[in-house]
Amino acid sequence: MKTSLDCIPCLFRQALDSARMFSADPTLHERILRDVMGWCKDMDMSKPAPVMGQRIHRRLREITGVEDPYRSAKARQNRLAMRMLPGLRDIIRSERNRLSLAVRLAIAGNIIDMGAAGDTTLSGVRKAVRQAVKEPLIGNFPAFNRAVKRSASILYISDNAGEIVFDRLLIEELGPQRVTLAVRGFPVLNDAVMADARAAGLHKIVKVINNGSDAPGTVLEETSPGFNAVFKNADMVIAKGQGNFETLSESPRPVYFLFKAKCPLIAARAGVKIGAQVLARSGPIKT
Repeated sequence: MKTSLDCIPCLFRQALDSARMFSADPTLHERILRDVMGWCKDMDMSKPAPVMGQRIHRRLREITGVEDPYRSAKARQNRLAMRMLPGLRDIIRSERNRLSLAVRLAIAGNIIDMGAAGDTTLSGVRKAVRQAVKEPLIGNFPAFNRAVKRSASILYISDNAGEIVFDRLLIEELGPQRVTLAVRGFPVLNDAVMADARAAGLHKIVKVINNGSDAPGTVLEETSPGFNAVFKNADMVIAKGQGNFETLSESPRPVYFLFKAKCPLIAARAGVKIGAQVLARSGPIKT
């Protein structure tokens, strides 16, 4: 998905918000914003916006020497979600179509986002759960269900900390024995890394790999050979979140995307309204 002109103000806002996470020094905040202004002049608009997000965070780490300023926030998000996990499992057990509800609850977890218009508060997450239970899933769930049934191997690409606990609900319904879970290779925003998969207990039930990259999405040109091999050879790929949708929607193989539409541009690209629970698929639909 190409970068739109409307992405530019959002990138500036993300840069400033992130700079404030890295440091309280307003001189540093100005410095990174001036860097971004300079980069935007020659920005390759054919690339997805997370590529610029990656550059911003690399520069912030370089300037400050801070590797992961979101670490404590991610730990809080994981604890919040883990407290909710038993109750969410009870909701799924009471549902006739468990896979459908597990998909919707996994999407509800996508509200735990510090890079877009997310909400990391307990009240915000509970609201998203209520929406997941009551409101429809936008997308072709029967085709998704058929793909799940015929797949011996599934690559599940995670998005954020906290959200990864909600992903566990869906992975348990998919069948952990055939799932490989991918996390980011290095810290960026509140995206999930190996420590977050461990906090969710996922390392005990599935194989967990990292993608070797620090992009807030999945930029295949930068991910590791090991990840790329799994991505290419898996019978089915499921990718969570808007960043993965932006970077993989034109990938060389079919991908199922699960996300909450929080950005007007992404909502328009998916053909949905803001706030919708989206199940989208790249490539031609198989019946």
